Amino acid sequence: MKKAKTAPLDFETLPGHYIRRLQQIAVAVFLQATEAHGVTPVQYAALNQVAKTPGVDQRTLARSIGLDTSTIAAVIDRLEARGLMQRQASPEDRRVRLLSLTAEGNALVAAIAPDVLTAQEQMLHPLTKAERAEFMRMLRAVVSANNELSRAPTEA
Repeated sequence: MKKAKTAPLDFETLPGHYIRRLQQIAVAVFLQATEAHGVTPVQYAALNQVAKTPGVDQRTLARSIGLDTSTIAAVIDRLEARGLMQRQASPEDRRVRLLSLTAEGNALVAAIAPDVLTAQEQMLHPLTKAERAEFMRMLRAVVSANNELSRAPTEA
């Protein structure tokens, strides 16, 4: 039995297409706004989260920002090589690595914050204040409802 041939899909009707495009735009806007600091969005997420929770372990950090453990290890390697983050063995379990920012890392997180906020503003600029709040509400709802489908789900 022959399988029926289907027509090509119209990308204009597919949310995944727009989500992919928005991710491309978000990364480009972030990199442009923060160019002077030389960090990627993923590196910034790691730096910012460690600034909020000094002493966090690598596995918990990965889960908190939605990365797999091998990716977070490579990110931390780069940040450590730049002198922005440091690892220390946990006193309770020497296999666990606890993370903290160096003075340079803390200074970078503080210095980059205005540029990160500028990037966020630029991304949502086409929307009114009310639309931004609704967009963020819906975005959180979609991500939260589909969290377990991710290769690196975050902790709720």
